[in-house]
This record gives sequence, structure tokens and C-alpha cells, in this order.
Amino acid sequence: MNASRWLVHWRNLRHRTAQTVLAVAAIAVAVALPVVLLSVGGGVYTHELASVQDAGFSISVDAAADHGIAGAHALVHEIDGLAGVAAASPILSVAVEIFPENGSGVPALVEGIIPSAFTATQSSAERSLLPASLTLGDPDDTIHYANGTYDGPSSDQVLLSTPLLQTLNITPGSSVLVSPTANRSAGISVTVVGGFGLPPGLLGPSPLFVALLPLSQLQSLVGLGRSPGGSLLDDADSIQVAVLPSLAGNPAAVARVASAVQALVPYYSVTSLTQQTSEIRAAQAVITGFYVGLSSVGLLVSLLFLVIILMRRVEQERTSIGIQRAIGVPGWRVSRDLVLEAEALTLSGGVAGIAGGVLVISALARWGSPTVSEIASLAVYEPVTLLALLAGLLLMGLLASLLPVRRALRLPLPEVLR
Repeated sequence: MNASRWLVHWRNLRHRTAQTVLAVAAIAVAVALPVVLLSVGGGVYTHELASVQDAGFSISVDAAADHGIAGAHALVHEIDGLAGVAAASPILSVAVEIFPENGSGVPALVEGIIPSAFTATQSSAERSLLPASLTLGDPDDTIHYANGTYDGPSSDQVLLSTPLLQTLNITPGSSVLVSPTANRSAGISVTVVGGFGLPPGLLGPSPLFVALLPLSQLQSLVGLGRSPGGSLLDDADSIQVAVLPSLAGNPAAVARVASAVQALVPYYSVTSLTQQTSEIRAAQAVITGFYVGLSSVGLLVSLLFLVIILMRRVEQERTSIGIQRAIGVPGWRVSRDLVLEAEALTLSGGVAGIAGGVLVISALARWGSPTVSEIASLAVYEPVTLLALLAGLLLMGLLASLLPVRRALRLPLPEVLR
């Protein structure tokens, strides 16, 4: 008889342990999902926000069509004259073919720039990837431009990205042909004066084959300096405007400068990075809400499982509960035991879920694909967010214990003690 009772007790204990493990595991899995989503999403948001705030320029001027900004050199001169403007940098981006002296061409993206202005509007991280002195033979691009005649001597210098140098198997000092078509005869010969690194792409591949030419030289090469009829075009794709360092952290001051720029170019799009910052924050709020909503489904399912387990515990221990009630144990003590058990299970599951989420992110950062690894490495673990998640989980655990408590306090004593 004693052996039989011991065997029943052992089976009940093993069953109870299995229920506890399953409950903790279910809650942990449900918690790990928001930990991964919120930490990685928050890290990407922080990275993107930092990139915008450290962009080097605060205002961007763009046109609807390709190469749609006309009179770029003169317009930059006007923008430079506005109060609060530190530098304005026009950029023209064109796909070309670059030929080494002996060998086939390689498709590349060439950006036409005014070297001094380009350097002044880059972020500190991007400036660190450029040569210490970026001049391309004419730092202000005035010699070849020659007041819009494009008759001045060309510097015939180019900078190539490091991957492009390696692919072409050339070194600084070599000559290459830059052609707007796959035909070598349409190109011009320029001297490679150095290389530069590329910032890593986050959500997509960065172009690896990039070259930098003086703006007027690229315009002449692709016919965007002057039209065949001789009229001045001076086209560019965008103009990046940096404000004075004393104004960069003042959204109202940046907005005033942007309004002044917009008054100069009423038909172009003028965007301030403070506006982009607001858009990024708004998008992050929407995404966070989606993450919370998605995670809530898993949490509700796991807590429903917890309710079922606690109800099962009440049924298994109904005799013990009935005896306690019969000898005068207050109902709040019976309730306290169930509530504490619910909170212990939810807290254990929450801690295990946070640890599991961190491990998942670490594994993705170490063994994921390059893009996944890079994104996972940006994860940010906000203590306030994690503590709020635990607090919310404990509150849900408290709510989950209400039904089992109600069931325990309403057990019919005559039937239980029979």
C-alpha cells in the first residue's frame, strides 16, 4: 500500500514538473520573439537615426527627373551666399564603363563632384574613408568650368574605390579610360590619383565600383555641361547643403535655412534631415506597435496555457485546498499560493525568454548571412524596454491567476471532503 502511494506520488510529481517546464518554456518562447524584434528593430532605428544626424549635410535639394537640376555651379554659388550655409555640394551620378590600359571595361558609377564642397558635406565616418586631401587637381572645379564655357584645361584626375582598383588590377598613377558607353573610343583618358573606401550598406548592397571625377569634367563627358546648340546646361542630380556647425543641432534654424533654399528653387524638392528624422521616428513608432501586436498573440497563447495548467493544479490539489478551507485557513492564503505560483512561472519564463532572445541575436550576428549578421550586430538591449516587458508579463500572470483562484475559492467543501 505504501509502495502504491509512493508510486502515485512520484507520478504526480513528475507530471507536475513536466507541466512547470512546459509552462516556463511556452512563456520563454513567447517572450524571446519581442526581445528579438524590439532589440534588433531598435538597433536598426538607432543606427539609421545616427546616420541621418551625422550625415554631414542637413538639407538636400533634388529634382524629379534624372540630372534635373540645371545651372548647378551658379545655384551652388547662390546657396553658399545664404545665411547659415557652410557648404553646398552638387552631385551628378552617371553609369559608365572604365577601361584599364589593357583589358576589357568594367561598369561603374561615376559621381561628378566639387571636391572641396563634397568633403565638407560628408559625415565624419565617410570623410575617414576619403584621401586626406581630396582635390582632383581643382578643389573648387573652376578651372575647367571656366565660368560656364567649359573651355578651361581639365585636371584629368580620378579617384577609384578600392574594390574597383583591385578588379582592374591597377595602382595610383595608372591611366584609365572613362567612357559613357561600352566603346573605348568615346572615352577620355584620366590618371588615377588614389583610392577610397566605401561605407557598409545596411539593408541592401552598396555599389562597389565607384569613381569620383570633377563635376564639370563628367558633365562634358556625358553632354550635360552644354547642349549641342551651345546653351548652358550644367546639370546635376542633387545638391547637399551643410549648415554652420552652430546651427546643425537646432531644428528651427535648419528649417529656416531650408526655407531660404526652397525660395531659391521653388520647383525643386528641398528636404531637411530634421524632417527625415521625424519620419524615421514616426515609422519606428508604427513598427514598434506592429512588433508589440505580433508578440502579444504569442504571449496571450502562452498565458492561456498557464491558466490551463493552474486550473489543472487546482483540480489535482482540490482535497488539500478543501482541507485548508475546512480548518479555517483564510481564502487569501489559498489565493496567495496560486498567485505566487503564477508569478514565479511567468518570471522564470520571462527571464529565460530574454536570455533566449539574446542568444538568438548573438547566433544570428555570428553565423547568419552577411546582411542578417550586420543587422543583428546592431541590436540594442534597452533595460527600460526589457524591464517593462517583464513588468507587463507579471501583470498578465496576475490576471492569469484570477480564474484558478476563483475556482479554488468556490470548490464545494462537502463534495471535496467526501
